[in-house]
Amino acid sequence: MATEEQPHRGRDDQRQQDDEELADVLNAVGPRLRALRLQRGSTLAQLAEATGISLSTLSRLESGQRRPTLELLLPLAKAHRVALDELVGAPETGDPRIRPRPFVRHGCTYVPLTRNFGGVHAFKQILPPLPGPLVDPQLQVHEGYEWLYVLSGQVRLLLGEHDLVLGAGEAAEFDTRTPHAFFNAGPQPAEFLSLFGPQGERMHVRARPTTPPQQETGAE
Repeated sequence: MATEEQPHRGRDDQRQQDDEELADVLNAVGPRLRALRLQRGSTLAQLAEATGISLSTLSRLESGQRRPTLELLLPLAKAHRVALDELVGAPETGDPRIRPRPFVRHGCTYVPLTRNFGGVHAFKQILPPLPGPLVDPQLQVHEGYEWLYVLSGQVRLLLGEHDLVLGAGEAAEFDTRTPHAFFNAGPQPAEFLSLFGPQGERMHVRARPTTPPQQETGAE
């Protein structure tokens, strides 16, 4: 009986640790928002006008009475002119092998910024420099909408018939039922934030286009 309980106990302990760390991150957002606003010399009323968020909601966010969500944090990050991951205290980038919970898929490092309990999913994604040519990159499709914001480097977005290169500070939003894929378009690691809906994990590979895009290293 003891051998059957040990795996469950380990998973419960890990889940509790994850919940505690997430709570610590969220609890630190309010004081950080207030400090940024005061540093910029802005009032709550001015920030409400700039973001479209009600004054009462902003006040509750700063005091910790309102749980921060990505829908609220995105306009606040823009108003304060800081990256979203800086606003929420996301893990720093670096060698992904020494990070606590990042994972790698298709050569791209993912740093989860939200729990997978429904609603919006957010990841910080890191594309390494090109190690060499990649033949016939595959595009992905899935239900929902996706939003991405480039933090640093250059991200190449293949979206249906479009071939775009986004630099730091640029964003894109699109219907994810359109075939798409992301690639590093520069010599340095490219970092970007990616948000998508609750069905974002249910991806499947679509048939490759007749004329494949330029050969580069990429990831969904």
